Amino acid sequence: MSISTPGGPERRPTVVSTGKKPAAGRPASGAKAAPGKPAGTPRAGGKGPRKPVTPVKVSQGRAWGPIALFVAVGVLAAGIIGYGAWASFQGSKPWDKRANAIDGIANIRKSDPDSLKYESHKPGPLTWNYSPPVGGVHNAAWQNCMGDVYDAPIANEHAVHSLEHGAVWITYRPDLPKDQVDKLAGKVRGVEKMLMSPYEGLDKPISLQAWGYQLKVDNADDKRIDEFIKDLRVNASVEGPTALCNTGITATGTTPRELQQQPTQ
Repeated sequence: MSISTPGGPERRPTVVSTGKKPAAGRPASGAKAAPGKPAGTPRAGGKGPRKPVTPVKVSQGRAWGPIALFVAVGVLAAGIIGYGAWASFQGSKPWDKRANAIDGIANIRKSDPDSLKYESHKPGPLTWNYSPPVGGVHNAAWQNCMGDVYDAPIANEHAVHSLEHGAVWITYRPDLPKDQVDKLAGKVRGVEKMLMSPYEGLDKPISLQAWGYQLKVDNADDKRIDEFIKDLRVNASVEGPTALCNTGITATGTTPRELQQQPTQ
């Protein structure tokens, strides 16, 4: 059927109706497919185009590895800082306070100060309240204490004078195993204000002496040995840090020097 446009020579396009509908799933002639949806994609069962599937986001758990590492580093750093502060505080204490804190140390300066008194040097054999002696009357000559390691007993009379000068005297039983003796010698040899010798009759394998202090231990691995040396060497001197340890007696033997030099009758 044609339709004439009244009032003018121009005519509208002729529309021919076929009486048919567009097939399902196909756009009508001239129609555009919706953006983002493929044209003509049927759903299962012939129910029209399939709707796009929204992606599902997967939530990841916490990264516990880095967190644990961060916490561990923080704890370690706090421990280091705390130990440094404690060590600094300990190091700032007076030497006698540090010495008194050594487990098992005998402080004769406090418990028996009268035994340390003397008026002058005395020749000949002398006696003391402690074995080995830790101070008191002594000979005018001192035993050399420049890190000397003596392989035989020495005279108490000279060793006590070394203590007066601030030396630490390490003594040990003559039957102490060689490896133990070697460890002790490693702490003494070449160190000023230190000397070492075997000593008969000790009630413990090892005994350390400074003026007015004594510490007895069972073996050379005891950490208190290093503490004793650190806190008391030089510090325990009665005559001050400049008191000599060289030019002393280097000979061994338990008899005072002046008696050794006497000619035999």
